[in-house]
Amino acid sequence: MNDPAIEVRNLTKKFGTLTAVDNISLTIQYGEVFGYLGANGAGKSTTMRMLCGILAPSAGEGRVAGCNLIRSPEAIKQAIGYVSQRFSLYEDLTVLENLSFYGQIYGLSGQRLRERITEVLKTVRMDKWQNRMSGTLSGGMKQRVAVANAILHRPKILFLDEPTAGIDPISRRSLWELFYQLAQSGITLFVTTHYMEEAERCQNIAIISRGRVLTQGEPARLKEDIDGDILEITCQPVMAGARAFREIPQVKAVTLYGTNLHLNVEKGADITSRLREAANREHIQIESIRNIDPSLEDLFATIADDPNA
Repeated sequence: MNDPAIEVRNLTKKFGTLTAVDNISLTIQYGEVFGYLGANGAGKSTTMRMLCGILAPSAGEGRVAGCNLIRSPEAIKQAIGYVSQRFSLYEDLTVLENLSFYGQIYGLSGQRLRERITEVLKTVRMDKWQNRMSGTLSGGMKQRVAVANAILHRPKILFLDEPTAGIDPISRRSLWELFYQLAQSGITLFVTTHYMEEAERCQNIAIISRGRVLTQGEPARLKEDIDGDILEITCQPVMAGARAFREIPQVKAVTLYGTNLHLNVEKGADITSRLREAANREHIQIESIRNIDPSLEDLFATIADDPNA
């Protein structure tokens, strides 16, 4: 397919005086795993609801799966699949019963429905569990069933809203292997997340904050384009260090990274002496200072804290 899977321009949504999504533009290709990265309340879910044809934009235009975003919301709903953060199928039905029920809602029936259920259960590796009550499944297995349900009708685009929230790391990795498999089949995946390491798995991402897209592109390129150098500092007590080092003029952002601090500083600036002066003044013990390659979290902290962003 030559046309983009999703292409929107100047998309805006207002609720009274509140602008939840502010003039965003996105282009996403078929077969692409696209990450929409932002904190809770940033505008991710509002954007997704507009792209799914559920919520009418206040302004802007675009096409989703070849359908006009403004004039054909019902056609969009037929062309997409959706997986929510919380399991939304019936927990008192078996996996097979859930898929049979929703398959009929999608317009499938008879042999066609049975064949499609068999196919999607094998795709998500849940065929051995088809007779289990859905409510007894683990979190990762429930999400696999939700994905199977969402792709029953062969959608062109799959929207996944925080799909791995609350799932253990092993199940999360397994789900991402499934997502890549679906993308290779030509399905576009639009994934909202606030997990930085999850966004790293996407081919392209957009970072949204306060309703505005701050930057978008390939994760590796975005990290290369970060404005400044990143210092990793090991110190005790770490929170006292964060407060003290934030006051140094050349420091643009400070992020807590486990037991370490990441400082985004002006490119080429040598602030080692200033750091040690601040540490001595506040009785902070610095164990190490080193330059590191930036992470997406470093990028997010820098641009989200920028008052001009």
